Parts: sequence; C-alpha cells; structure tokens
Amino acid sequence: MVVAMSNSTRFHGSRSARRVGVAALAVALVTGVTAAGGAVPEASAGPDRPELRQAVQSFVDAGFAGVQLRVHDERGDWVTSAGVRELGGTAKPPTNGRFRIGSATKTFTATLLLQLVAEGRVGLDAPVADRLPRFGLDRRITARMLLQHTSGVFNFTGEYYPDGTVVPGIPWQGKEWVDLRFHTYQPDELVRLALARPARFEPGTDWSYSNTNYVLARLLIEEVAGRSYAEEMKRRILRPLGLRGTVVPGASPEIPGPHAHGYHRYEDGGQWQTVDVTRQNPTWISSAGDMISTTEDLRTFFSALQSGKLLPAPLLAEMRTPHPRSEGLFGRYGLGLYVQDTGPDCVGTLLNHNGSVNGYAALMYSTPDGSRTLTASITTGDAENNPAAEFPQALNRLLDVVFCRG
Repeated sequence: MVVAMSNSTRFHGSRSARRVGVAALAVALVTGVTAAGGAVPEASAGPDRPELRQAVQSFVDAGFAGVQLRVHDERGDWVTSAGVRELGGTAKPPTNGRFRIGSATKTFTATLLLQLVAEGRVGLDAPVADRLPRFGLDRRITARMLLQHTSGVFNFTGEYYPDGTVVPGIPWQGKEWVDLRFHTYQPDELVRLALARPARFEPGTDWSYSNTNYVLARLLIEEVAGRSYAEEMKRRILRPLGLRGTVVPGASPEIPGPHAHGYHRYEDGGQWQTVDVTRQNPTWISSAGDMISTTEDLRTFFSALQSGKLLPAPLLAEMRTPHPRSEGLFGRYGLGLYVQDTGPDCVGTLLNHNGSVNGYAALMYSTPDGSRTLTASITTGDAENNPAAEFPQALNRLLDVVFCRG
C-alpha cells in the first residue's frame, strides 16, 4: 500500500475483524476506477464454484476494470477472471497474467532480510546505522523496527496525521505523478528525502506505516549480502520456488508477459482525465512496492512462507508477532505481514499483505499452515462513479466465501 495506514481504527467482534484493509485499499484503488461491462467470470476447469464466481463478479459490478482470482484449498486450485483486459476491448484479463503487486512486495523484502538474520549475518535488534553509516540514522533504529514500521522515519510518499495534517512527500498521484511516471528515483534519494523531514516519533515508541522503512531494508540487504536487491531476491526466493512470473523490475516500465492494463484517473483544470499507466517506472516506490507477479506465484510464495519453507520457526514466529499499537485497517502488523483474528466461525488466524500502486492492486491471504490461500489482482480504469462504497462489501463477501464458508 502506498498511502500511510492509520492506526486509529479499532475492530469489534470476530466477524468485523476479518474485514482487512477494506477502506484503505479502496482509497488507493479509487484514484482510477472503471465502470467495466458485466462480463461473466471465466472460471478454471473443474467443479463449478458459483459462490466464488459471484463474489468476483461483484468487483466488476462495483466498477473495477478487471479481476484475476486464485483460491487454493482442500479442493485444489480454482482460478477465474472477470471484467476486461483493456478499456474499449472485450477480452477478459488473463487468468494468470502479470500485475504490479504494490506493498505485497514488503513481505518478500522482509523474508529476504530475515533469511540474512537467520544466517547470523545481521542482527534483528542491532543498530542499522552500523551497516549504513552514510545516512546518519538514529542509532536506536534496528532491522526489526524497519520491518515492523516502528522506526519513526518519515514516509517518503507523505505523512497523514490524526488531526488531518498532511505533509507531502514525492508525487504519487494526480497530474504531477502522471507527468513524472517514467522518472527514475535512486533508493538513496528516497531515503535522504525522508530523513530531511522530522521523524514522526522516537524509534520504538509507536507504530506508523512508512515506505521508507522498506527502502532502508533493501539497502541493508545489499550491504550485508554484497549483491543487488534484485539478484539476492532471485537467488534466495524466486529461483528456489520456481517463481517464473515474478520480477523485480528496477527502472523498467514494462510488465513482461500477458497482463491486464491499469489506469489512473485524476482531475486537471476541472476536467477528469484517464491515463493508461500500465507502463510506469516503479523506482518511485522501490522495494516497498515495485514487484510484479502472478496469482499463482503469490500463492506459491505465501504458502511456502507460512508452511516454514523459507524461514526457521523462531523467525517465522517473530514475523507473525504483531506490534500492539499497529491494530488498524489491515489487522495488526508483524514483520512484513498483517495478522488478524477472524474468530471461531471462520479460520481463526489469517495472515495477509495487500498492496496497490496506481492502476493495480493485489490481495494476498493465507492461513498459518499455508493450506488455504487467496491471491488476486484488481485493475482500475475510467468510471465516473466512485465505487468505494461497494468495494468493502465486495471484498468482505469474497473473504467470507473463502475463509468462512469454504
């Protein structure tokens, strides 16, 4: 997720607690949404699952351009797509197309850094300043604080305070971002921009979602491993798991392979404009949200992580231990993922990290053993209406079907 997450929202009751990130994801998505036609979802071979088809169709009915969905449970994989691949066309999104996954990238980044922790190459609670002295970081900031969003470092995409104050960072929406969408930012540049602003709080004293934390995590990985972030990601996670549809794009604006288009809608001079932003230089979000993947690869990765194939049990437990002040729209935040309690009428604990960048959003959910997962892509387009009101119900319905009635 690009936007800062508020920690002021509190959930009441197990059924409301499972409605993870609905409002926040809607805020990010509706910067460019589309009134797509009511195309019937295209389902995978195998037994029909009408409740899933209907849940997917509700996103299209709400005004989103397209959806790709993959559910894995005791009945195996079930995949479908609905809506359109591109505005003005009739073809549906490819059922295993590539898409920008936004802040779901953070779970990959956190896993990579925790693997180095597991090898004893960096301490989870050691000062990051010792490894990255060029930034003059507060020596109280640790790797744990980066992954947990408790460093207090300013969010380079902007800070949103409880009293309504907004302190802007780099452009990430509207005409200004559209005009700069092929600009290349360097990771050090993003960090220095953030460090030039006052910290939100003293390290370790509070919680606030900051993309800067995960750019610092990337630089820490590169310093410790002696390789680029992209190469280390390929070496440790992508190649071992066979994630052939997943890439760390760097400054490339392309989405390789089959994909649906994403759009950004903004107001300029009193007129609404819609721009195809499928091609964009993702260095503006870097390792906090730049990766491209597929629903199949996200399922493989998240299931492998939760089933203990990527981290030793003690570090996986650390990852799933949320900070007490982080309770909010997505659940409570551990080290690179959210944890929520869905209650006894559903699956109990549910782990997730959703994400969005302009034009695209990703959903990534799993039970703790990795046996039941939901991964999806949602693309945006050109609707005049704002489907924020319909989106929460659509997501809640989907989560209910997969994790409560499945």
